[in-house]
Amino acid sequence: MKTNGLRWWVVGLVALATIINYIDRQTINVLWPAHIAPDLFPEMDADGHKYILGIVSTVFIFAYAAGQAIFGKIFDWIGTRLGFVLSIGVWSLATAAHAFAQGVLSFSFFRAVLGVAEAGNWPGATKANAEWFPTKERALAQGIFNSGAAIGGIISIPLIGYMALYLDWKIIFILVGVVGLLWLVPWMVIVKGPPETHDWLSDEEREYILTGQKTEDVGGEDDDGYNPSTGELLSRKESWGVIIASAAIDPIWWLFIVWIPTYLFEVHNFNVKDLVASGWLPYVGAMFGAWFGGILAQNRLSAGWTVNKTRKFTITLGCLIMLPALLALSVASTPWLALGLMFTILFGFQTAIGNVQTLPSDLYGKRTVGTLSGISGMAAKLTAAALTFLVPIMTAGANYFSVFVLGAFLALTAIASVWILCGEIKPLKPKTT
Repeated sequence: MKTNGLRWWVVGLVALATIINYIDRQTINVLWPAHIAPDLFPEMDADGHKYILGIVSTVFIFAYAAGQAIFGKIFDWIGTRLGFVLSIGVWSLATAAHAFAQGVLSFSFFRAVLGVAEAGNWPGATKANAEWFPTKERALAQGIFNSGAAIGGIISIPLIGYMALYLDWKIIFILVGVVGLLWLVPWMVIVKGPPETHDWLSDEEREYILTGQKTEDVGGEDDDGYNPSTGELLSRKESWGVIIASAAIDPIWWLFIVWIPTYLFEVHNFNVKDLVASGWLPYVGAMFGAWFGGILAQNRLSAGWTVNKTRKFTITLGCLIMLPALLALSVASTPWLALGLMFTILFGFQTAIGNVQTLPSDLYGKRTVGTLSGISGMAAKLTAAALTFLVPIMTAGANYFSVFVLGAFLALTAIASVWILCGEIKPLKPKTT
């Protein structure tokens, strides 16, 4: 059986996995202020509840950071198909296990398992992108993957909030975990192998994918690109450009992923019904930004721009969209103004991040993409964990001014790292001796 456009089925399944990924991780953030925290810690005030959420979220992100590096290697070793089976299978079981948490220690343990397993989604998505798409379509494919994160955010807040009106929070965790296990069925059926060997792929699409992936010859006969050892990879300043850009920009996303519900409850006096009605709006901006960043990059490449010019332009544009909105959010006085600014910030973030995440495949061969993606993802999660831990301290008394100003500084750092360290973004060659 031949299927036209099979690569789009693959990207669709990975986007769906990303949606599930974000629903799973957001469940605790939506349920925490009004359900979990008052149930398990009734003697604490809002700052105490926020501090505990900061602790378990920091544990999650540290585990997520380790999982980025671990799963980057796992996907390079066992392949995209089995890598996703391992990742989503474990994270779905960990999500359901949250129903049995009784305090900080048990929540931290289940969040750690969830973090390690959920981290596989991103090096897996990047590797699937490198395997299934020609270079000129990779930013669009990455935008589709990333829109899954935004759609997950859009869905999770009203879905979980609405369920919380009728169901106990423990039941909600179990139901959400089951959804990920169901995803495994179409994945195992449709993604039977890579493009080189998949018997559903038409000859025309196979040639289109593989021809579009060929890089400049780096060794005489090998067209698989430059695939250095990990030590050599880390000796290149271009790798550090990717790592630092990821480490600077990613905490901005996590700032909103973890704290949007708490911020709206604390600063703008939201309740659960208010959150269900409008707390999802910032993620609409993220969804549009993911699409916009991917389409813009593909359009510029089709117009004849180099990969170097396209990536730098799109990443810079996204960061410059975030910058004034973050500064304005630090003094936003009304909920609708705050929601609009968060919409703009997440639009800018997703415009930039899809192109940041394609940098490993722009610079290195397919056998190294997962490794650099995993290392840069780990660095990003370490900085995100640090910011997450600091938020309850920096926002004591519901004052978020300093946190959003710090976010603006991180956006500028991401721009600088891409322009200064990445140099000309093109397939690298081994260093000459």
